[in-house]
Order: sequence, then C-alpha cells, then structure tokens
Amino acid sequence: MAIDLQELIRIDAIKDDLLEQQDIQLDILRLDEIHPIVSGNKWFKLKYNIADAIENGHDSVLTFGGAHSNHLIAAAAAAKVFGLRSVGIIRGFHGKEKYTDTLHACEEMGMQLHFTSREDYNRKEEENFWNALQMEFGKCYIIPEGGNDVNGRKGTAEISNYIPDAYTHVALAIGTGATFAGIRASLNDNIQMLGFTVMKGGMYLKEEIRQSLPESKVNWSIVADYHFGGFAKSDDDLIAFMNHFYTKHSVPLDQVYNAKLLSGVMDLIKNNAFPKGSKVLCVHTGGLQGNNSIKNKLLF
Repeated sequence: MAIDLQELIRIDAIKDDLLEQQDIQLDILRLDEIHPIVSGNKWFKLKYNIADAIENGHDSVLTFGGAHSNHLIAAAAAAKVFGLRSVGIIRGFHGKEKYTDTLHACEEMGMQLHFTSREDYNRKEEENFWNALQMEFGKCYIIPEGGNDVNGRKGTAEISNYIPDAYTHVALAIGTGATFAGIRASLNDNIQMLGFTVMKGGMYLKEEIRQSLPESKVNWSIVADYHFGGFAKSDDDLIAFMNHFYTKHSVPLDQVYNAKLLSGVMDLIKNNAFPKGSKVLCVHTGGLQGNNSIKNKLLF
C-alpha cells in the first residue's frame, strides 16, 4: 500500500475561546484524509497485514467486525485494490435481516459476509475457531478484529512519525486498542497519551493495552466516560457537538469514534483536567462512513 502520506496528512490548529481562556493549544492530526474508505488508522493497521498475505501467497483475507465496523469496510476495500478475495465474519444475526450501509458497501466491494452468533464470535481469537473458518472458507489469511495484531501495531507505530515532539499530550479514540498501543510503543516517552474508549465498560482495554506494551511504556491512561450510550451509539448532545464543531472548525467527525474523542477532550479542558500551557494533539482516525445512519441530522 505504497503512497506518499506526507502530502496527505496535515495538522489543523483549533481556535476557540475556551482554549484561549484555559491557555491550551489543541490541534488535530488529520489521518481521515488519507483515503476515502481505507482512511485514518485503518490504512496503517492493514498495511502490513495485506503485504504479509500477498508475500505468503494467500489469495484471500478473512477478518471480523460488527454491522457498523469501519475495519470491515476498510479491509474489503484494501482487499479489492490488491485483487484479494475477502470474507467478513459478522458479530450477531441482527444485521442479517436488514443490512447496514456498512455491510452493503462491504458486499459491493466483493466481501463475502458470514453472520455468526455472539457466542461463536467471542471465540474469534481461538486457534480452533480459526481452523474451522479456514475449513469452511479456504486457506484465508486471517486478520484479527480491528487489525489488532503484531502487523497492525507495527503499522500504527508509524503514525508517531507524524507527531512532533512539541506536544505534551496525544489523545485518540480506541476500539480494540491496536492504534493506541502502536503509537504509544514508538512515541516520545515524555508525551502523555490518553485513550478514549467508545463502548460501555471500556476500561477493560487498559489491561489488554498494558500487555501489548513494553513495561517501560507507562505514560498513558484510559478515559471511559464519553461513550454516549455505547459503541456506535449517539445522542442529541453528541450530534449537536458534531454540527457545532464542523460549523466552527470545518472538521467533520464521526459518531463512532472521533466525535466522542473531541467532545471528551473539550469537556476535560473545560473542567481544568489539563495543566495550563498544555499542547494537545487529537488523532483523527477517520471512519466518517460511520455517520450514514445519522446523515440526515448532520450539516456536513
């Protein structure tokens, strides 16, 4: 997946009265503009997985996700670009009766969708389950949910190359924790990292991230208070925030990840959670297709 990202990635400065009052610098790393579908962190998480699949002679990739998964649609698009067949294992049967826009797009890009019970889906990291899937779908190259594996973290570690050392804090939304762990592993140790979980009860990710990092990487924390009802959930307050943020700063946010991140960061700034003089960089991880279900409520 060779491309000159230097020309596509930029940092936008956010100007706001609240930031001036609190003496806080807030910028956004615009990974969302890398690609219309394989955008943001998805590009980095898939980069080495796709290369590894091709290098090892696979003609198919298989991966996992829910009915609104940004990862699934990105994997389908990446596989299509490189002439690979793709299979998506979908969590739960609720999406089978009425496809989401995400699932429609995956199928249009050639992904074969297989719906499974939540109980079976929870076995997605078991070797026996992987073997059974390969018996059914052929010898596919398996990419874990969210690209959360060694190759995924290797790719996301490269995001730190676009983060100047001048920042005191780096914040991003987290689903599986792969991007967070990848960046933390390679980022300047002096920079504090904050991960905003986007699902209820997301604090469990703290232990999973800790296990994937060297013991020396300790300058990070998890924030679990801005899930807005759960994964892929939103309410009127979050939608109002998205519209206001776009109107004022011309930055589109998605309801699944980045709106929750920015809403949380702005709220923490308002409540003096950052020391005066802090320089905060939020990583926009893309995934704007996650807004399809609320597009009639948005101004962008």
